[in-house]
Amino acid sequence: MLNIVLFGPPGAGKGTQSQKLIDKYNLVHLSTGDILRSEIASGTKLGMQAKELMDNGLLVPDDLVIGMIRNKLEAHASASGFIFDGFPRTVAQAEALDQLLFTQKTQISAMVALEVDDKELENRLLLRGQTSGRVDDANTEIIRKRIEEYNTKTAPVASFYQAQGKFKKINGIGSIDGIFSCICDVADNI
Repeated sequence: MLNIVLFGPPGAGKGTQSQKLIDKYNLVHLSTGDILRSEIASGTKLGMQAKELMDNGLLVPDDLVIGMIRNKLEAHASASGFIFDGFPRTVAQAEALDQLLFTQKTQISAMVALEVDDKELENRLLLRGQTSGRVDDANTEIIRKRIEEYNTKTAPVASFYQAQGKFKKINGIGSIDGIFSCICDVADNI
């Protein structure tokens, strides 16, 4: 089973690269952002709690996110693999994911980290905000707060996977196909 954590700050290209990986390797896409946006669109209690946090550039609590991921893994128990997009965001989530996957007799194959400098991220998110309708992509202050949240709370997850020998760094600036080719080199050599 091929289980990839696609990692990087907001605007690094995770969504774009996820779709290409799904198509090539027939993986199930687990995007916490998509799951949360679906909950928001449905107007659920979880969705409304998540919306308030997300609109302020904050992360949704671990227990809520882990529960959603567990449900998705169980719903796709016969999958050939998963791509985790935007999850885990904390070391506690990474530890919980490892435990959850262990109970299903699998593990994370690799963490692929897309590295993009902060100014480029800000430009990408502002551009995306012009068409996405997402409040968190249209406000420079919120974008900077999201990047800061990533740098302080999420980036340490890389060290967790590095200690397991599963961390692979990819330059996230360049052509979509060029970046994808680098990611495939990692996936094909696991």
